[in-house]
Amino acid sequence: MLLSIVVPVYREETNIPEFLRRLHGILAGVTSDYEIVFALDPSPDRSEEVILEHRAADARIKLLKFSRRFGQPMATLAGLEYSSGDAVIVMDVDLQDPPELVPDLVGKWREGYDVVLPQRRHRTGEPWLKRLVAAAGYQVINRIADVRIPPNTGDFRLISRRVVNEIVRLRESHGFLRGMVAIVGFRQALVPFDRPPRFAGRTNYNRFLGSLRIGFNGVFCFSTYALRLSTLFGFVLAGGTFVFALLYFIAKVLNLFPFASGNPTIVILILFLGGIQLISVGILGEYIGRIYEEVRARPKFIVDRAEGFNH
Repeated sequence: MLLSIVVPVYREETNIPEFLRRLHGILAGVTSDYEIVFALDPSPDRSEEVILEHRAADARIKLLKFSRRFGQPMATLAGLEYSSGDAVIVMDVDLQDPPELVPDLVGKWREGYDVVLPQRRHRTGEPWLKRLVAAAGYQVINRIADVRIPPNTGDFRLISRRVVNEIVRLRESHGFLRGMVAIVGFRQALVPFDRPPRFAGRTNYNRFLGSLRIGFNGVFCFSTYALRLSTLFGFVLAGGTFVFALLYFIAKVLNLFPFASGNPTIVILILFLGGIQLISVGILGEYIGRIYEEVRARPKFIVDRAEGFNH
């Protein structure tokens, strides 16, 4: 099979028909040898029924339904594992990842690129706080992490079969696709595009918390820099505290400065150091939590229903 389209889905019944209508029209000009793999977290709406109705008319539409809600990252990884195409495109069903970009992605792949990343030209329409968090997150990740993630890119991308095979081999449980693709490597190309608004409905994604989660995954899953930074802060504060204590003792004995009388300065210093300690413990906890997730080695997803596969 030439091309697989992997589509994570949750509560998207109103977007699925238009998504398929537009996508079929675009793919007809690329190849007839394709599959569309919907990776469905169990939804309270009719998403499953809508997908199956379209599958009855076209066997190239396939369905993975999970035993419970595992989240978009794991749904995407499941779709990659079950896909069969020589190239695989991951995209959202809400049409913010425009199907009209598929021929450009496939064209770059045919030129020899293993990873083709659509890159947004701008982030118009997003809250300023999300734009700020996203910009800062990419800067931090690319400065300190072991991998480089191009800014203004999401999970929307084309990856070749050999990249898919390497991603499936990774045993990491976080599901941070952008980082996993960067770890695998191979030739990459960028395709600029303008991201349209959702076709219908409201997003099921918490933009602010989602951006923070992405940033934390980039920092803690692909770098030990935060631990080194915590250690450095510890040495600097310990040295600074010693110097401050010495100066405070001298000022107290000689009664040189008004601030040396009373204890407010000491209280402030203790609170400050306590805050730094809590931050350091929190950083350590992030790494320990991720170690715990990896060591218990739970399955990333459990498939309840698979329609159209030979697995």
